[in-house]
Amino acid sequence: MRAVVQRVKSASVTVGDETVGEIGRGLVILLGVSKTDTEEEARWLAKKCAALRVFEDDEGMMNLSLADIGGKALVVSQFTLYGDCEKGRRPSFTGAARPEAAERLYGNFVDAMRGEGIEVETGTFQAKMLLDIRNDGPVTLILER
Repeated sequence: MRAVVQRVKSASVTVGDETVGEIGRGLVILLGVSKTDTEEEARWLAKKCAALRVFEDDEGMMNLSLADIGGKALVVSQFTLYGDCEKGRRPSFTGAARPEAAERLYGNFVDAMRGEGIEVETGTFQAKMLLDIRNDGPVTLILER
């Protein structure tokens, strides 16, 4: 399971003409699920994201977590995180989970984040989405389990 985590001032996700998820200060988490991932990995990664200390304290040090600042998370499924570009010019997505398994584990991740006390907004699974992200810093991390 892979997550691209961005500290943001604000973010939203739109499907068609409808905004389906929107947050202020917090984290955007682009989540990729591989065909070998399990519920345990989803819970581990959610706990890690919820506790990640990437927000600045009064001294300007990254010492605060999402929970510490009362921030929200916008979690968007992104199978392209498992795009393999090693051969040729077109990515291969054979490492990504099948949609049914990916949707279930994506749901497990979102539920685990909520279980950590984080308010979570989401995109729409398998939809073509437009993300509007105001990356703060910029701070972007890649987490993998």
